[in-house]
Amino acid sequence: MDAIYFLFQQMMFFSIPLLIVALGGMYSERSGVVNIALEGIMVSGAFTSIFFISGVQNHMSGQGLLLIAILIAMVTGALFSLLHAYAAITLRSDQTISGTALNMIAPAAAIYMARMLQPNGVQQIQFNNTFRIPKVPVLGDIPVLGPLLFQNAYITTYIGLLIFAVSAFTLYRTRFSLRLRACGEHPQAADSVGVNVYKIRYAGVLISGALAGLGGLVYVIPTSTNFNATVSGYGFLALAVLIFGQWKPWRILMAAFFFGLMKTIASAYSGIPFLLNLGIPSDIYKMVPFIATLIALAFTSKRSQAPRASGVPYDKGQR
Repeated sequence: MDAIYFLFQQMMFFSIPLLIVALGGMYSERSGVVNIALEGIMVSGAFTSIFFISGVQNHMSGQGLLLIAILIAMVTGALFSLLHAYAAITLRSDQTISGTALNMIAPAAAIYMARMLQPNGVQQIQFNNTFRIPKVPVLGDIPVLGPLLFQNAYITTYIGLLIFAVSAFTLYRTRFSLRLRACGEHPQAADSVGVNVYKIRYAGVLISGALAGLGGLVYVIPTSTNFNATVSGYGFLALAVLIFGQWKPWRILMAAFFFGLMKTIASAYSGIPFLLNLGIPSDIYKMVPFIATLIALAFTSKRSQAPRASGVPYDKGQR
């Protein structure tokens, strides 16, 4: 049972950031804007929040510090995504090109700023991980469920599940979500009944950026004690989760768990006796998430049904 608990906890560490970022991508694409800048936005959110933690960790620690860092990551992600929103919505530029530009800018800017702002001139930002919760009172004592979800956990896990629950409810039961989906399917029809397509698309991209920025922090905190201007391709993996999940919250949840399990096998196989005893080279295990991505998308791409207007710049003059 200890191996099962270890495997599940590790899977949650990798699945939750994928879930958060993929849900963010869902809001953007549901509004009609393809956001392949998720990787760069994750880097920007992780950089500012981890830099904040590193700077104040001698004065603060624990969950209070983490909650402030979460807000900083979300604000940074939303502001950084404004660049993509302005290029894609206002300027009606190619959304793939603007997203790629942000993915290239973010790591370079993070490295430059880290070297400039840190006294020793290094690009790695070190921090002390004081955020792990050994056991949640009462809930941690529940048989089976306690060791799975409420021991050796992070508050970010529960925040990620809360974001999923809110997204699953609001996407089909609120006026905003109805307008969001209308702008992604037929923006001209939405405009004809008084919906401001530009504002809705800006809102979708901003929500996407806030969640992607948060996802960058959520990825770094449980898996490392330093940030080196990279999130290891997690933004692109989140895009695969989004496509595999068919832009629907429940399917995105299942896809995030699947890819999280693959990532766990790649990163923590040495803690699983069965896999360790197979004698397979570590490089093979590191390839597992990406091989799984290719296989999953190969079998599901024909059935993929993205929002019809996703990636198409809106021109108010067209009907």
